[in-house]
Amino acid sequence: MDKETSAADTAAHSITTEAVFGAPCWVSLMARDLEAAQEFYGAVLGWKFHKGRLGDDFSVASRDGVPVAGISSLATALQVAVAWTPYFAVADADVTAARIRERTGTVAVGPIALASGRGVLAADRDGATFGIWEGRLYAGWDVWHKEAPAWLRLRTRSAFDAAIFYGEVLEWASDRPGSCEVGYEDDEVVLRSGGHVVARLSSGALEAAVDPTIRPRWQVYFPVPDVEFCVQAALDSGGALVAREVTALGPEATLRDPDGGLFTVTRGTPRR
Repeated sequence: MDKETSAADTAAHSITTEAVFGAPCWVSLMARDLEAAQEFYGAVLGWKFHKGRLGDDFSVASRDGVPVAGISSLATALQVAVAWTPYFAVADADVTAARIRERTGTVAVGPIALASGRGVLAADRDGATFGIWEGRLYAGWDVWHKEAPAWLRLRTRSAFDAAIFYGEVLEWASDRPGSCEVGYEDDEVVLRSGGHVVARLSSGALEAAVDPTIRPRWQVYFPVPDVEFCVQAALDSGGALVAREVTALGPEATLRDPDGGLFTVTRGTPRR
């Protein structure tokens, strides 16, 4: 988890996770080889990279000067699969970690103190990995919130059961002012923050499935101007095309990076 806060990120422009609790606030990839991952995602998504405040094992990806994601070389150190992980904003990492455990989720790492806050790496009851973040977000977070990633989808055994778990853990659809809104549309649970669609929860995942795309997981969708360009760039860079689909929102493709990390590129941005 990396939060880049520059000198220009003053108190007047900064925002804390308490103000946007329950909403996705960052996505991060734990890779085996940081340099190789940067080369791949730079070629496929056109990202530029710079070091964050957490050391040489972390970098921040930017698009058009706006930070969009973090990449770290911690997969080997933590003995975890290479995967994109969403982080959700919380007011208190200790309280939220306790809620995860109380509801039979797993806290794998943390809470640990980092550059501008505290982070936790966890898994829900079906094994889907996610993170929580307590602390400050960079000044451009509002742009990230609207544009990068396009949105998230939880592939899970039961969308209703998952909505209860995450709702209780992250205070979705609570009486607390500013909480995320939860609805049911097109056989999916839909999460909105500030009126924008930020996540969808879909049923049908199988924990024991041989195919990793069917196992419970958080799927990250990145908006791109040209899906076919990204597909070809991924193939040319040692990645693979996992699935291709044309939806009501436009074409999308699920890709696998050379380390096995799955992500989806899309022209659609279902924000409302």
